[in-house]
Amino acid sequence: MRIVVTGATGNVGTSVVRALGADERVTEIVGVARRIPRNWAPPRVRWVSADIERDELPLDGADAVIHLAWLIQPSRDDAELERVNVHGSRRVFEAAARAGVGALVHASSVGVYSPGPKDRAVDESWPREGVPTLFYARHKAACEHALDELEASHPDLRVVRLRPGLIFQREAGSEIRRLFAGPFLPSPLVRPELLPVLPLPRRLVFQCVHSRDVGEAYRLAALNPSARGAYNIAADPVLSPAALGRLFGARPVAVPERALRVLADLTFRAHLQPTPPGWLDMGLGVPVMDTARARSELGWTPAVSSVDALRELLAGMRESAGGETPPLDVQAGGPARVGEVLAGVGRRL
Repeated sequence: MRIVVTGATGNVGTSVVRALGADERVTEIVGVARRIPRNWAPPRVRWVSADIERDELPLDGADAVIHLAWLIQPSRDDAELERVNVHGSRRVFEAAARAGVGALVHASSVGVYSPGPKDRAVDESWPREGVPTLFYARHKAACEHALDELEASHPDLRVVRLRPGLIFQREAGSEIRRLFAGPFLPSPLVRPELLPVLPLPRRLVFQCVHSRDVGEAYRLAALNPSARGAYNIAADPVLSPAALGRLFGARPVAVPERALRVLADLTFRAHLQPTPPGWLDMGLGVPVMDTARARSELGWTPAVSSVDALRELLAGMRESAGGETPPLDVQAGGPARVGEVLAGVGRRL
């Protein structure tokens, strides 16, 4: 099988490439990325440099397309985010249909869901309008609606949407620090034991999963001819303030949601960190997901607990861990993070 992976060099893409490369049924992996690796050469991978919204896409002859390409930054440039995330994704979808590929597997997210319950899990039928105050959620919802249209017009195309929670791994420590915390977070201070109390809103309940387990989910979705539709992807346990308190060895202290949002907004506007306050809205709003369908129909079982995935990420942030691709490079923000500062903390490097 020949499988094309867009966004093949990021946190998720590297795990997908490794999972596919370990499957003897996959004869070629075409890794599409804006910046291709110089030193990472996994077996059976051919790299293609392309912007998914502007350049020719190498989809001819593909048995499956796994679409992962996505922008988190520039978080201060709405037009660029929409160009790649929404218009670029539509272009990949339409190109896959024209090329006659057998399957299209799209990287959706828990962020696609409308606000929902935290005290019970919802299945894949929960409404998909996202959280309106965050570009990420709006764009994920727009892409799923585009897939609805694609499925209606191309019923022979097998379309799969994976909806994972937050995705962590040690090698993404530097990237996630850069994307969400910014250059002013001292990495050595990312130590759970330094927090005697944990100030969090009560509704900040979320799910996460290790990147390797997500890579395995994409492999199963792409290669299983019966896989179709949406699958929630997350590891246990659900991470509540109480669970985080146990992980950090700290006492959870409830803080007002509004005060935390004001703080997030002020620090974003002041260019002290790159994360707009809509990310907090999403964390407070999205429901807890039921992953039974992925486990029963895909045969997917996460090997790493959510607690261990988060613990590994924190270690990666503390140790400035990275990988062999441009997005995961520990120097992606420039020496001493100068590039992040000069770019405006939240602009594309």
